[in-house]
Amino acid sequence: MNVTSRKENHCIQRHKIYCVPGFGVDERIFANLEVDADLRFLNWIKPYQKESIENYARRMAENIKEEHPVILGVSFGGMMAIEIDKFLPAKQVIIISGAKCRKELPFHLKCIGNLRLDKIFPVKKIQQSNKVYKIANKRLGAVTPQEQAFANAYRRTADIEYVNWSFDKILNWKNKAYPHGIIHIHGDADRIFPIKTISPTHVIKSGTHMMVYNRANEISTIINKVLGEMAVSS
Repeated sequence: MNVTSRKENHCIQRHKIYCVPGFGVDERIFANLEVDADLRFLNWIKPYQKESIENYARRMAENIKEEHPVILGVSFGGMMAIEIDKFLPAKQVIIISGAKCRKELPFHLKCIGNLRLDKIFPVKKIQQSNKVYKIANKRLGAVTPQEQAFANAYRRTADIEYVNWSFDKILNWKNKAYPHGIIHIHGDADRIFPIKTISPTHVIKSGTHMMVYNRANEISTIINKVLGEMAVSS
C-alpha cells in the first residue's frame, strides 16, 4: 500500500489528513499546500480486473488507522474520499475540484457513461497525443510551462489499466448521497466539473481544476480554518 507522509510534528498533537490525489496523479499535487496538519498520502494502486469502486476504496484505505479520519480528496480523489466514508465514517471529508454525487457530474460526462462511449475510443492513443495534451491542459487550467510539464509527465507515465478503470468509474459513478458537513472547495473557472452543476461550500474566484496546485495559498487558508473549528468543537 503506497502511503507516505510529511510535516511530522510529535511535540504537539495535530490532525492527520489522509489525502487522495486526482485522476492519474500522486502526492505531488499537494506539494504547495501549507496546512496545520500531518498529511498522509493515499496514492493510487493498481486495480483488479473489473474491480468495483467500493472494493478499491477499501483497499486504498487499509492504512488509515483512525476510527474517524479526516479525508481530503481532489477531483476523482474526492469521489474516492466519499466512497471511503461509507464504510469508515470520517470526522471530516474535504473535497476540492470534484463532484459529491452523480447529479453534480456535467451532462456530457453522464452521457458518455450512459452510452458507454469510453469503450469505443482508444484511450492509449489519446493518452499519447501531443495535440490532446494541449487541449487537456487548457481544460485543466495548466497555464505556465511548469504546470503543463507537470501535467504532461503524468499523462506519459500513467498505467493504462488504471486509466481505463478510473475513467470508467468516473463516468459511471452512481453515488446519490454524501457526508453531512462535507467541505467542498471549487473554482468558478473549473472546466472539468463546471460550477453550474456544483453546490460547493467555498468558491475560489477564477480557480481552475488545477487550483489545489496553483491556488494553494487560498485553499490552505480554508482548510486551516476548518481544522481550527474542528479543534474548538472537539
